[in-house]
Amino acid sequence: MDIAVTLTATGGIDQLQVLERAPQTPGPKEIRIRHEAIGVNFLDIYHRKGIYPLPSYPSVLGAEGAGIVEAIGPEVANFVLGDRVAYAGAPVGAYASTRLLPAERAIKLPDGVASRTAAASTLKGVTAYMLLNRTYAVKPGTTILVHAAAGGLGAILVRWAKHLGATVIGTVSSKAKATLARSHGADHLVVGRDADLVREVMDLTASRGVDVGYDGIGGAMLAKTIQCIRPFGTAASFGQAAGPIPPISLDQLRPNRALAHPSMMAASADPAFYAEAAEALIDAFRLNITAATGEEFALKDAAKAHIELEAGRSAGSLLLIP
Repeated sequence: MDIAVTLTATGGIDQLQVLERAPQTPGPKEIRIRHEAIGVNFLDIYHRKGIYPLPSYPSVLGAEGAGIVEAIGPEVANFVLGDRVAYAGAPVGAYASTRLLPAERAIKLPDGVASRTAAASTLKGVTAYMLLNRTYAVKPGTTILVHAAAGGLGAILVRWAKHLGATVIGTVSSKAKATLARSHGADHLVVGRDADLVREVMDLTASRGVDVGYDGIGGAMLAKTIQCIRPFGTAASFGQAAGPIPPISLDQLRPNRALAHPSMMAASADPAFYAEAAEALIDAFRLNITAATGEEFALKDAAKAHIELEAGRSAGSLLLIP
């Protein structure tokens, strides 16, 4: 029997139940994947808490994984048994030993990309592609601000932005995480939760500000991020790891700043965008533009992984291993 971590209702980790279930039979245009690794993301916590509600409950969490194709349904032409694949986005259901997935969502992995790397990097890579190419077109000479630069998404954002020729200012909570962020390629770092972010960014940019700031922190951080943006630059808010974001007034965007609120789940629901991002992601993987892998947990210990991620103690992408 397989196991699946099921969310019975929105709330705390006590709502996560580990259940046994038989492998499911794929229907038309579906494949069944046996997971080798599963990515843990703040998106999962937002789903668990009901910040981003799921369509129904009980439901299996998880929007990122990698593994082996072990069963193929009718009308699937592009995969064979044994193919190694990864995926990101909807439909959720990754916290399981095996799962059914629409074949169009599966991304074939090159031989040189380990399943753990793919499970740590696919959702974050699609998000990074969206942020660096669609939300704001980063190119040589662009200066960007990346919060949590030592984290899973932070690592891939920093690495990909450097590949595109950008100057990267990162924020981290500790000196140890600063060392990790520098290894990803960050040019400058603002260290410490109590650092004067706006002053340090303005000092680093000769009072100009950054072209774009990527804020997945939320809480009071978004207002500070906006103050770090140059005129006609963009602040991108795509998460709230630190809690709900207080209302932002139009006056806070003066002079001439833009505020974007991109959603990876919404963007990746577009088949054309998902295919485009997947192709770019595989190219990035070949260049070693991946997220840093962090602590690993047994699948049955998904609740422990949520505790670590919410506490901010982790560096890199947390993984569940069936």
